Amino acid sequence: MAEKIGWQGRFYEDFEVGDVYPHQIGRTLLSADNSWFTLLMGAPSPVHFDHHYAAQTEFGKPLVNSVLTLATVMGQSVSDLSQNVFGNLGWDEIRMPAPVFEGDTIYSQSEVLEKRLSKSRESVGIVRVSTVGFNQDGTVVITFKRTIMLYRRGYQPKLPKPKLAEAKKTG
Repeated sequence: MAEKIGWQGRFYEDFEVGDVYPHQIGRTLLSADNSWFTLLMGAPSPVHFDHHYAAQTEFGKPLVNSVLTLATVMGQSVSDLSQNVFGNLGWDEIRMPAPVFEGDTIYSQSEVLEKRLSKSRESVGIVRVSTVGFNQDGTVVITFKRTIMLYRRGYQPKLPKPKLAEAKKTG
């Protein structure tokens, strides 16, 4: 039986301006996600975790923490865009045109806007993308631009390759 290598991610050379990546995995944001994330980040606005309070707002129910929305959409893009990241250089023009509610499922896609080789590091290139997150109805809930420094092919650190221990035969 031959060993099959799994997805290794894209490198700088794999990107072309105009490429669009529909990120494959959606994520339903639950009440527990919203409460834990809001409390862990130390920003306990009751509109995110107090259902009685949120019922009194114009929305009538809790809003998902906007930083959780950003983190979710950014995370959805990793396997397509930044699995071989050297470092994130920035997020710009973050916009939240519509609210996200507990129970919404978020999907996303990114488009490559520009790319160039690094002027200071031979091992990396810089890619700028525009990302859109939308809910199950297709309503855009977040947009942002992200600048990523990515390894060029052959310059990335080597992933550890642990070996599966063979089961001991008893008998």
